[in-house]
Amino acid sequence: MVWRCSGTSNASLVDNLARSGICRSPRVEAALRSLDRGNYVLDRSAAYQDSPQHIGHGVTISAPHMHATCLELLEPFLRPGMRALDCGSGSGYLTAAMMAMVTEGGARGAAFGIEYMDALVPWSLSNVKRDKKGPFNAIHVGAAAPQIPRPLVEQLSQPGRMVIPVGQQHMPQELVVVDKAADGSVSMSSQMGVQYVPFHMKGTDAFSPSPKSKQ
Repeated sequence: MVWRCSGTSNASLVDNLARSGICRSPRVEAALRSLDRGNYVLDRSAAYQDSPQHIGHGVTISAPHMHATCLELLEPFLRPGMRALDCGSGSGYLTAAMMAMVTEGGARGAAFGIEYMDALVPWSLSNVKRDKKGPFNAIHVGAAAPQIPRPLVEQLSQPGRMVIPVGQQHMPQELVVVDKAADGSVSMSSQMGVQYVPFHMKGTDAFSPSPKSKQ
């Protein structure tokens, strides 16, 4: 499916995202304009279509309207100097956009991208934690989990926000915002229906909900 925001260049794609009201924040718009989506896909001729694109190994890069939506939801937690994690970074496009936002004006922010295949997420998170890279103000997850992964909630700053698709493959899924308050309490809110590839993470404990979470 190709959404209404498709363009013939990166500039026209972002113009259409802004015109449609999906891209509202000047900071998000600037980050998307600073990157050329054509450099992050395999088929450059389809780079500016507002649809997911296959990037090999059974992985897709999300449609531009979804990237813009997630960046808008995370924008308050992607301020200059903050720290961000992109879980399921794929070609690195959204990681680069997050980096542009947290390093705006020369700020010493940071954005890290890790993959979500098989056992890599627990290992990657343990590496990041051991290297004292977390916790993170903003976490984006680019694949659908059956439940909110507890290790990712634990890596959220206080306060912090995660945007993650939740649900089984080929079943209804929803884009969920997970907010961790300054006191450590966790709240969740559903934003919209989505359809993402599944989050591959071995071990059921990874998907145990946080005992502090509340709807």
